[in-house]
Amino acid sequence: MKCLLVVALVLSGCSPVARISANSNEIRAEAQLLIDHGQATGDTVVVAGATRIDGLAAGIHAELPGVEDRTPPWMALAGWIAVAVVAIAVVIILFQTGFGTAIRIAIGWIPRKPRQEAELAANMLDPDKPENAREFIAARRASDPFFNAAFKNARAVKETP
Repeated sequence: MKCLLVVALVLSGCSPVARISANSNEIRAEAQLLIDHGQATGDTVVVAGATRIDGLAAGIHAELPGVEDRTPPWMALAGWIAVAVVAIAVVIILFQTGFGTAIRIAIGWIPRKPRQEAELAANMLDPDKPENAREFIAARRASDPFFNAAFKNARAVKETP
């Protein structure tokens, strides 16, 4: 499987037009060697065949300007998938390192629960508001099951003699 992937990458790495041009140049060079050899040995059949091969390769060069490279659809799809994987990896790394939270706070994208708790805490500290610590604790316990469990444990430890 890995060999197929390597072959696909190698073949897709070079332009098909460039490969055709390089191959036809090599064909013309080999044909010229055959022409020279045929002339040196006096073999007219070899010279005629090599001249025909050289003419056909020259025809390939004449047609090359009309040929254009085309990216295969699977290669374009692979490119988009690679971009998506990289984007997802960047987001995961940002949030695992804590930079994602810093970015969210910097742009003001704070989740609803922490915003509501902060408003309740601010109202609790304001003497003109009727909210008190009991309401804050009740709201916090209702919104966070971990806090609720920790609160119950703390009260149980305090109540046991």
